[in-house]
Amino acid sequence: MFKTINSPAACEVRSVIRFLSARNLSAAEIHRQICEVYGDTVMSESKVRKWVREFKDGRDNVHDEDRSGRPSLITDDLVASVEARIREVRRFTITGLSNEFPEVSKSSSAINVNHLSGYSDLRGEIVIVS
Repeated sequence: MFKTINSPAACEVRSVIRFLSARNLSAAEIHRQICEVYGDTVMSESKVRKWVREFKDGRDNVHDEDRSGRPSLITDDLVASVEARIREVRRFTITGLSNEFPEVSKSSSAINVNHLSGYSDLRGEIVIVS
């Protein structure tokens, strides 16, 4: 029995797939072997087949491709501004915070404020607990 490696990086698993594919193992056998070492949920057999096909077609990069998409509007300066405003006001609502900083969505504000230590939600109003 092998020791299971938990939480491997995606590129690590793809490197193993690339190596075993170069040794002419089938996708099913590669899937079986990586599941033995990384656990049953590491990657589906269909994804292993996809990667085997990509490597056989000449791909040699095991890292994720850059994706196009909306760039993040959140900068370190914006985070510092929001935190400074929260500490200054001390009692605020997510709606009020979102109105002051329209580039930050209400759901992002709520999630981020709820993870800050020293804050509690009091009937829809956020209060700093000192």
